Amino acid sequence: MSTPSPETDQRRSPRESAFVRAARGEPVPHTPVWFMRQAGRSLPEYRKVREGVGMLESCMRADLITEITLQPVRRYGVDAAIFFSDIVLPLKAVGVDLDIKPGVGPVVASPVETLADVAAIPDLTPEHVPYVTEAVQQLVAELGPTPLIGFAGAPFTVASYLVEGGPSKDHARTKAMMYGAPDVWDALMRKIAGIAAAYLRVQVSAGASAVQLFDSWAGALAPQDYRALVMPHSTAVLSAVADLDVPRIHFGVGTGELLWLMGQAGADVVGVDWRVPLAEGVRRAGGRAVQGNLDPTLVFAPTEVMLARASEVLEAGAAAPGHIFNLGHGVLPATDPDQLARLTDHVHEVSAR
Repeated sequence: MSTPSPETDQRRSPRESAFVRAARGEPVPHTPVWFMRQAGRSLPEYRKVREGVGMLESCMRADLITEITLQPVRRYGVDAAIFFSDIVLPLKAVGVDLDIKPGVGPVVASPVETLADVAAIPDLTPEHVPYVTEAVQQLVAELGPTPLIGFAGAPFTVASYLVEGGPSKDHARTKAMMYGAPDVWDALMRKIAGIAAAYLRVQVSAGASAVQLFDSWAGALAPQDYRALVMPHSTAVLSAVADLDVPRIHFGVGTGELLWLMGQAGADVVGVDWRVPLAEGVRRAGGRAVQGNLDPTLVFAPTEVMLARASEVLEAGAAAPGHIFNLGHGVLPATDPDQLARLTDHVHEVSAR
């Protein structure tokens, strides 16, 4: 069992936490750490509570959202909780016919092809996701000084699911629309940006202390296409929550060539995946705080190797205005939870000031 971080003092508020302070580029007592997909398949307690419950159902029950979100905080003493959900949940909430199939991922029954298809997608309101508001409020009460991160899928990634009908390796249909039907593409991106912004605002209004915009598939884009056809819509999402005064993290996979642009889109913190050395990621982030970026497979290496590489990440991150330690992508399903506990303790101990 990992020891709790110093931020467990109940007199503190999430805004004073090491996580929020690092995101704002303020001095911290230690480098904060959390893990993408920390609440999920690697935890036996997660698998137990999910027995017989579909993924989307578990994302629509406040009791399960709360329990699953809390599990890694209890186990590891990480410095932040990430709201348990899925990036397609807002689409399901507004009535899009989709499901998450085990071993496949989100599958959309009728892919988007026309302006009429886009117009048929309703805008999201708080009334569509009452279980999100309920779960966030429960979590904030349970977490005390530990901040809760709200999140949403970025427009490009969500659009890709809607256009492809499911996961894609080459995003050919998505790019065909982007290049060949720019009016439909623009309408779709605006629609998704509005849904994502509304979804983030619901979470922050209920008490989330930060937000993260996930662009899982943006690495499939050339910089010029990202800048012209995607970045304006991610900017719209991040701008829509600027008045809420919470740190905004922007993360994508395989986005080394886009890091500068992702920061310019409105991020306070730029997430760096493991493919880019963090020292280079700090440079590309353009004076912003960074998050990352230990290779998720290093948890399968000998512990001393994992911890040595983590120390290298910490050393590189010290050059940024703020550094939040994380993996360079999500926790892999076969990860030994004890390794993450050792990693959390190591980050706290090595970085303590």
